[in-house]
Amino acid sequence: MQKSFDKKKFLSQNSIWLVLIVLVIIMSIAQPSFFSVNNLLTLLSGEAVKGIMAFGVMFAILSKGIDLTIGASAALVAVITASLVQPADYANAIIPGLGPLPAPLVMLIGLVIGVVIGGIYGAIIAYTKIPPFIATLGAQLICRATAKIYTNRPVSNLSDDFRFLGSYRIGGVFPVIIIVFFVMFAISAFLLTQTRFGKNVYAIGGNDQAARVAGINVEKNLILVYIWCSVCAAIAGMLLAGRSGSADPANTGLNYELDAIAAATVGGTSHTGGICRVSGVLAGILILGVINNGLVMLKVDDNMTNIVKGLIIVGSVVLDMRKNAKRA
Repeated sequence: MQKSFDKKKFLSQNSIWLVLIVLVIIMSIAQPSFFSVNNLLTLLSGEAVKGIMAFGVMFAILSKGIDLTIGASAALVAVITASLVQPADYANAIIPGLGPLPAPLVMLIGLVIGVVIGGIYGAIIAYTKIPPFIATLGAQLICRATAKIYTNRPVSNLSDDFRFLGSYRIGGVFPVIIIVFFVMFAISAFLLTQTRFGKNVYAIGGNDQAARVAGINVEKNLILVYIWCSVCAAIAGMLLAGRSGSADPANTGLNYELDAIAAATVGGTSHTGGICRVSGVLAGILILGVINNGLVMLKVDDNMTNIVKGLIIVGSVVLDMRKNAKRA
């Protein structure tokens, strides 16, 4: 017998997408050029880096943790990798005479740095039981300071090969960075829904003691969670350097972790752990992108934009808490 359509369940599961559609309609009416192909590509390419960070931090939130390090670790990876692709004869080269290394090798180095950073503070969180907020706050300060010690000036004049993923446009129109964004979305969705690791993260976020009793290695999986966060940050840092053509130890990725956490939260990732839908996080990223882009087009003051974003984030958490209270 065919099941009847459950309208209430459909609205509950897809409310975030309905909110996005309503926002797009409102912005299109308020500013007709909002829905132009050019502007939509600008919106997507502008949110791609923060979105990739959100695909990482949602794993930490799902496990009942948080990661405040991603903006600073993105900066550290960005300045190190950028310094490896400067011309050998460039007067302001960070490493004079080195010359631009092959872009694939440099990107691999960036990913390895990300794995090391995430592995270190992931192990600290897993084995010392320090609250993730404190551990990643400390790691954030260390990563940002290390980036500034490595170089006290922006790293510029980067090779075209290294900049390809961040700045190249297919046919002079479609940004490659958008493709990278959706590839990272697909990888995140696969990890979360089709692998033992993803199921373990759900279990740990729901009840870590029950997960331990069920035979899940909680410590190992928590380390993997923060390695994934840091890998996403490393990719984001290299894309930022590629898109702008430089990496600044003080400003690259600054406060990006806040937007990434906001996108994951708006997308329905519960801070009480155990609840997350990757499609919801994608919608959360797009919602914040529509708000940012739309309000800029309407020439609304930046401070007002932040107020609107803040209200949306608080509202999302309140709704999440009410849903969890009903389940209890």
